[in-house]
Amino acid sequence: MSTATPDTSPSGPLRGLRVFDLTRVLAGPTCAQMLGDLGAEVIKIEKPGSGDDTRGFAPPHLPGSSESAYFAGVNRNKKSVTLDIAKPEGQALALRLLARCDILAENFKAGGLARYGLGYEQLRGAHPGLIYCSITGFGQTGPYAPRPGYDSLVQAMGGVMSLTGEPDGLPQKVGVPVADLFAGLYGCIGILAALRHRALTGEGQQVDIGLLDSHVAWLANQGMNYLATGRDPERLGNQHPNIVPYQVFATADGHVVLSIGNDATFRRFCEGFGLPELPQDGRFASNAARVQNRALVTETLAPVLARQTTAWWVERLEAASIGCGPINRLSEVFADPQVQARGMVVEMDHPATSDGRVKLLANPVRLSATPPEYRLPPPLLGQHTAEVLSGLLGLDEAAIAGLRARGVV
Repeated sequence: MSTATPDTSPSGPLRGLRVFDLTRVLAGPTCAQMLGDLGAEVIKIEKPGSGDDTRGFAPPHLPGSSESAYFAGVNRNKKSVTLDIAKPEGQALALRLLARCDILAENFKAGGLARYGLGYEQLRGAHPGLIYCSITGFGQTGPYAPRPGYDSLVQAMGGVMSLTGEPDGLPQKVGVPVADLFAGLYGCIGILAALRHRALTGEGQQVDIGLLDSHVAWLANQGMNYLATGRDPERLGNQHPNIVPYQVFATADGHVVLSIGNDATFRRFCEGFGLPELPQDGRFASNAARVQNRALVTETLAPVLARQTTAWWVERLEAASIGCGPINRLSEVFADPQVQARGMVVEMDHPATSDGRVKLLANPVRLSATPPEYRLPPPLLGQHTAEVLSGLLGLDEAAIAGLRARGVV
């Protein structure tokens, strides 16, 4: 576990950039948190009184607090400003703040911000260098553009549910909201590309990210399998559509993942574990043959794997440089020495928890000169409203108090 740097001054590659963050829930906040981790100042705009929807996605809460663990997961390195953009006075403040920002990130329904005077076409004339990232369910164009988008809905529509699950079982969604997460990461990639374009030309642009688009893009080999054959891939459970054996096998005390990616590795496995004759059999000799005879391969190897424990197999397969691994529960993941060595949990100060600390999932990007920063813990609702309004807009205490009284902030 690593500990956050106490200095709250950005030093990452995006230092000096400011993000006007109108995102909520998961896809947009994932994008904005990545920008914050890389040094951008992120001003998260939240509705007074309630804030981001995920503040209410609990339990669980952070230990000894009323703060949602869900919210905490994607909202570090952000300053929370409560602002009601449905009020004209709130819209005026939003425009003033936006004038001090480089990037606007939002995940309202397509065209939803136009009613508040914050649509891209409304802003681009006055802010030609603005990078405006819109993350929606279905993008800004096409027949589905007006629809709301949700992770499980997009996993279904985007095809991944048809590929996930046992062959004779129900279609299954992935156990984490991958449609949201991928869209957020693609949004960040788009913003970084737009920043480079602006550095070269001075021109901003809109980054249009659709969850469904992102989902189709990462169908990867399965998508290409369909495009190459015109046939819908079948659900294979834990088996690989293009490589055999590359799947889960039962062991004497649990399960192990066996990942044999080429013929030389398959021969090494067979020679090392009492099956030297298999590679000479045409049905096993090549990966293409093993894919064609998938059931036979599984039936042949299953009794062999079942004779020993998971730990026995992992030790010996690793020694033979054969891909393998246990199926860890999360308690085992976070206890894993590799995960710990890579610092994939970061601990930060937090004002609301029982011990004043919070554990968060770390950023996986490793940069040798400008690593991700952990400057600010997930904010309390409106925690930075006065700081931002006074620091960026020069409002005094009386003006901010008046805004609070009128429900603007």
